[in-house]
Formats: sequence, C-alpha cells, structure tokens
Amino acid sequence: MIDFELETMISQQLVGRGVTDQRVISAFRLVPRKLFAPDYLESKAYSDNELPIGLGQTIESPYIMARMLQEVRLPPEGRVLEIGTGSGFQSALLSKLVKDVYTVEVQPELAARARKQLIDIMGFPNIHFHVGDGYYGWSDQAPFDAIIVNVGGLEVPEPLIGQLRPGARLVMPIGEVDQVLYVVDHTEDGEIETTVLSSDLFKANLALLQGDVEDF
Repeated sequence: MIDFELETMISQQLVGRGVTDQRVISAFRLVPRKLFAPDYLESKAYSDNELPIGLGQTIESPYIMARMLQEVRLPPEGRVLEIGTGSGFQSALLSKLVKDVYTVEVQPELAARARKQLIDIMGFPNIHFHVGDGYYGWSDQAPFDAIIVNVGGLEVPEPLIGQLRPGARLVMPIGEVDQVLYVVDHTEDGEIETTVLSSDLFKANLALLQGDVEDF
C-alpha cells in the first residue's frame, strides 16, 4: 500500500531539493520517519522540520538527514560510525545502506530508548550501540569506512579524523550560528582534505549540543 504522505515528502523535500542517491531515497521508503516521532507529533512526522524527542534533542529534518547520508558516500559493505544516536532514525536508515552501524550517544536514556526501538521492536541485526562522548568516537571499532556526525560544533574532532580508513569520508555541520556542512576526506595516499560542501540550504542544529531545544 502506497504511503502518499511519505511519497510527497520524498518528492518535494528530497528529490525536489537535489537528493539524487537512489539508495538513500529507498532507505527513506523502507524506514518511515513516523515510527520514530513521538505519538503526539505523528501528524507532523513527514513535515520539513526537526521534531523534538525530549532531553533537548530532536530528529533532524528529512532533507538535512538525506543530504548528509548522500554526501558521506556510504559503501554498501562498509562499517560506519554515527555520532549522536538520538531517536535512532538515522541509525535505522544507515542499517539499510551499509553492513554495520556503530552509533555513539552521550545520553544513556536516549541510547536505551533507541536500542529498544531498533533492536527489541524492529529487530535490526547490524546496529551496535555505545554510550559515551562522541568527540572521541569509538576507537575500539576503528577504522571506519564513513563517519557521520549529527551534532554541530566549532571544529571537526581530531579523534574522529584519526578513525577514518584511507579512502573514507566524514561529514559534520560546523559553525556557531550559520552552519555549513564540512566534508573531511582521508585520501588513499594518506592525506586529509577538508571541503566546505554547502554554505546555503543546510541548517544544522548547534542547539542540540547546547541542550536548549524546546519541546513543542
């Protein structure tokens, strides 16, 4: 049965704004965002907005999430590090795109909630959880084929760069107010190259780091 709200979201918010990676688009069809929205916000699940999930955290807008997933260039057989588990929605999307997802969340309550949803309820077999400070990544499981950082900051943490496999890419929102999407490539010859990928249309949420997102 076709979910017309979901298809409208994909057409208008993703494809209509430049998301072209068919694997990413397919993942959004396989993992409906409404499954991760609070019950009282289910009617807004496909809106072009962040959705609060409590504890000063949100589910990022579909476009921002899809853009980051597209730009990090996920290898199908790869091992990916995600910083900021949150609701677990992006973890679920990643699980459809790569072999293994290693997700780090600093707040134990959010990590426990996401684990229950993703493992106990939805039965994803390839998502691995760690509670800790995402600044330091997950060194015991490094190196990774891609790293995606959901919480903005003022610079890319050096420990994360050190956990990139040669040929791998990291994406992260950088900036204090008007943020841009940074891409860090660890080239095959061992060089580290940083690029500002987007200076417009990309709005990340440094407020997540500061913990001042208000619930609806």
